[in-house]
Amino acid sequence: MADYQAPLRDMRFVLNEVFDAPALWASLPKVAEHVDPETADAILEEAGKISSGVLAPLNREGDEQGCKWNDGEVTSPEGFKEAYQTIVEGGWNGLGGNPDFGGMGMPKTLVAQFEEMMQGANMAFGLAPMLTAGACLALDAHGSDELKEKYLPNMYSGVWSGAMDLTEPHAGTDLGIIRTKAEPNDDGSFNVTGTKIFITWGEHDMAENIIHLVLAKLPDAPKGPKGISMFLVPKFLVNDDGSLGERNSFSCGSLEKKMGIKGSATCVMNFDGAKGWLVGEENKGLAAMFTMMNYERLGVGIQGIGAAEASLQSAREYALDRIQSRAPTGAQQPEKAADPILVHPDVRRMLLTMKSYVEGGRTFSTYVAQWLDIAKFAEDDERRKHAEGMVALLTPVAKAFLTDRGLDTCIMGQQVFGGHGFIREWGQEQLVRDCRITQIYEGTNGIQALDLMGRKVVGTRGKLYELFAQDVANFLEENSGNDHLRPFLEPLAAAVERLDDVTEHVIKQAGDNPNAIGAASVDYLDLFGLTALGYMWAKIVKAAAPQADSDTSGFYSGKLKTARFYFDRLLPKTVSLAEGIRSGSDSMMALTAEEF
Repeated sequence: MADYQAPLRDMRFVLNEVFDAPALWASLPKVAEHVDPETADAILEEAGKISSGVLAPLNREGDEQGCKWNDGEVTSPEGFKEAYQTIVEGGWNGLGGNPDFGGMGMPKTLVAQFEEMMQGANMAFGLAPMLTAGACLALDAHGSDELKEKYLPNMYSGVWSGAMDLTEPHAGTDLGIIRTKAEPNDDGSFNVTGTKIFITWGEHDMAENIIHLVLAKLPDAPKGPKGISMFLVPKFLVNDDGSLGERNSFSCGSLEKKMGIKGSATCVMNFDGAKGWLVGEENKGLAAMFTMMNYERLGVGIQGIGAAEASLQSAREYALDRIQSRAPTGAQQPEKAADPILVHPDVRRMLLTMKSYVEGGRTFSTYVAQWLDIAKFAEDDERRKHAEGMVALLTPVAKAFLTDRGLDTCIMGQQVFGGHGFIREWGQEQLVRDCRITQIYEGTNGIQALDLMGRKVVGTRGKLYELFAQDVANFLEENSGNDHLRPFLEPLAAAVERLDDVTEHVIKQAGDNPNAIGAASVDYLDLFGLTALGYMWAKIVKAAAPQADSDTSGFYSGKLKTARFYFDRLLPKTVSLAEGIRSGSDSMMALTAEEF
């Protein structure tokens, strides 16, 4: 298995040449205070060293060892505690955090690159900083000044970590039926009682304290999702002077035995009258949680890209080294017993598909991160609202499409290795196991598809969709005279028109058929994602083409050839998806329960 190397060259290309991120940062005063091109480059360089040199070497051992549970205490795999300290010392936990409370205030466009490196190097470990960052975001957005001042500095520093407690044994997607209760105390605190499952890094030995954000219901709460509140529940109570007090009344009851990400602790958490404090308004807990979700769901999409990048790196190296059979056109290396498997069209198909999804996906995640930055930092109301609409629309696509294609990529990487791909020592089977979870947590990909189709598209009568469609239309118009882009503009325009037509079709069908949204949703998200990646590859061509002729490294010319492959072999999948959506729901719903 090739050692993971942070893809810094491509990240710099996406940030600086495809999107001109420095110009975006300069246009956002609150961002410009904290970052410039030199600072950003230094952060990328250091992040690459930590990811490749510290985190990646722990990945396999972390998978082999897993976390250990003993009487409520959880021990992380060997080396994780020291690696976490490296993250803390470098201030990486607070990279995108609010500077008022000790964060570094970096834009999401930059933070997204660090997240990908960390997840590609060691997903199980990377979940800990990821969840802390999410908890910080929710607390910063909705917590009282008192709570923020008391907890955020130590969470941003990483001295304390964060966890989010949503799911219960009987309530996953349907959080409206949770049973965890919060009883008010005279001092303004609450006693939280209930059981939460699937709590990633809910207990561990890497940080001094773990700050849980727990969804629970007040005694007089309305039924359903409108009756959920959010509470901050620390592992150790925090005294007024900031020192740690007594252990709170909750514990880890067990660790889940899992298919993948075995190096992370997936905990059952039992709360027994644990002291907690309300975050945000009563019965507005879901709103507080969803503040964080756009960031977290993009983060999970980025996990898919990270795993896919690691798989691609190994598969590419293996295909260059492994000799099997001769090329269809004759011996390419006659001095050897056989040719490298890279000469075979099917291996090329797999590697090019992987490369298309990884590099196109990285560009798309940065595109979404760009809108997150504008939504958060823009001072112009119209610009900010436009960005918020784009974020709402694109987030389910980023989470679901990038993780679906991430797993596809890891499986293809495994396939390139043949039988060795099934063997642990080569590393590909771990990537497949680890990446599989990304399709499930933070809202399953089926739920993401329903969110996109039902809420974001049909629910707004296509208004949010029009924001994206118009963005692509503007690009097509602005570049109509670009000779380099001309071969790509027509098929991109055709794909967008196909997406337009299907969008209009489903909106019309949904008015008369309750099953129309659910029947169309997954195929629609794939259609949207493939079209969006076509748009990204067109942007890549625009940036790469002027440099290709003078490039001796093959970086820019490789971009143009990969784009050609994407448009020839992957974008046409939109045709069959559109036909499937148009077929409606009748055949999907026709079987009776007995006929299954």
